[in-house]
Amino acid sequence: MLKYKPVIGLEIHAELNTKTKMFCDSANNPNETNPNTNVCPVCMAHPGTLPVINIEAVHKVIKTGLALGSKINEYSWFERKNYFYPDIPKGYQISQFEKPFCEGGVLKLSNPDGTVGGAGKEIKIKRIHLEEDTGKLIHENKKSLVDFNRAGVPLMELVTEPDIETGVEAKEFGEEFQLLLRYLNVSEADMEKGQLRIEANISIMPEGAEKFGTKVEIKNLNSFRACERAIDYEIKRQAEVLESGEKVIQETRGWDENKSETFSQRTKEESHDYRYFPEPDLPPVRLDKAQIEFIKQELPELPASRRERFIREYSITSKDSQVLTVEKELGDYFEKTITELESWFIDEKISDASTKQKLVKLSANYLITEIQKLLAESKSKISSLLITPEDFAELIILIHQGKISSSAAQTILAEMFATGEDPHQILLDKNLGQVSDVEEIKKSAEEVITANPKPVEDYKKGKVESIKFLVGQLMKATKGKANPQVGEEILKELLTQ
Repeated sequence: MLKYKPVIGLEIHAELNTKTKMFCDSANNPNETNPNTNVCPVCMAHPGTLPVINIEAVHKVIKTGLALGSKINEYSWFERKNYFYPDIPKGYQISQFEKPFCEGGVLKLSNPDGTVGGAGKEIKIKRIHLEEDTGKLIHENKKSLVDFNRAGVPLMELVTEPDIETGVEAKEFGEEFQLLLRYLNVSEADMEKGQLRIEANISIMPEGAEKFGTKVEIKNLNSFRACERAIDYEIKRQAEVLESGEKVIQETRGWDENKSETFSQRTKEESHDYRYFPEPDLPPVRLDKAQIEFIKQELPELPASRRERFIREYSITSKDSQVLTVEKELGDYFEKTITELESWFIDEKISDASTKQKLVKLSANYLITEIQKLLAESKSKISSLLITPEDFAELIILIHQGKISSSAAQTILAEMFATGEDPHQILLDKNLGQVSDVEEIKKSAEEVITANPKPVEDYKKGKVESIKFLVGQLMKATKGKANPQVGEEILKELLTQ
């Protein structure tokens, strides 16, 4: 089989989280469950009604473009896209074509370990424009119903250059763009709610060729996993078509998740099929440099910068930095915890860098493993966490000081998660303090040695791993309260006498 080079471009639609719709004052509420509730004469296209541009939506598109390094067009306009839309009352869509708000830009792919995918690869952006969303068609009992709540919601569309070469890269691009939208607070970008939808344009050409192959579009991919799998399947399908001596047809295809294959929907339209022309009911949009600069000042620290800073400032691993960045509020909580620990360092006059680093790493580990596990089990988010960063930092200090064992720490953390109570109080109430008193541990260690002659004899004969068994017996005898490090040292001392 000849080797082919895949050429992939993405079109990503994101619903903006504005208060109202794109061209009217109907509520933009993605959580509305009653159909045809958030509608008005404008978005229902009643005769004599006129659209009005939602400035908040324009602001958020420009903010996104600035975050991606796009050129912001100071003069742009909306156009009518003529196409049969059964779920848009007007029968046409107000969109942008010739002069979008944003042109150019780049998004760098991210991967926690860099072993697969396109970590570090830069994908160029072609354009970002603004339009209105369609309604929602519901097919049931051999009938098609339409809910117009979504019709007219501000919809931002990002189009990449054909720089993507694999399904993995497409998936990584989508995930990174979703994260960016959430950091910018321009969209919730929840794919399950349809707030982020991906369409992939795929063609293949023989390696060394200069002309792109025939493009096929896969519509409405509703998960990053589906995006990756659909692209990989389509690359394989197109290669098989060419190898059989046939030609790839330019068409729009869908993705069947159950069959894990694409299927033909319709022949692909070109831009001229939509008969774009300037929207006569809306004026052009003029921006000046001061307005663009004002929006630029609103840009927060972006995900890529935060990942790099976490690694540099806190000396955590790339993988941990990735996890703490994926959810902005988790990263915020981590930094608030470190601030509390730094106050403790000052109060206790601790200047040793290695000690500080141990507590930072311990905090990251407990956040990523134990806290995330508790949140997943309760199906809750970090924003609803009852544990304050101050109390979480106190727990980390107790663990570091050896005042509680790892099992006691998990018990205390679970109680803190459920009640929000102070860790010191839980420690006292449940009597979970770890014993480090040498004489008290020594007494229990002597009893363990007497009760376990075989492991003792094995240890004395050179089987050093037997000490682990004896430490376990010591922890059992003290009901987990003995400091295991202190206990092991005492056992070794007694066994060598």
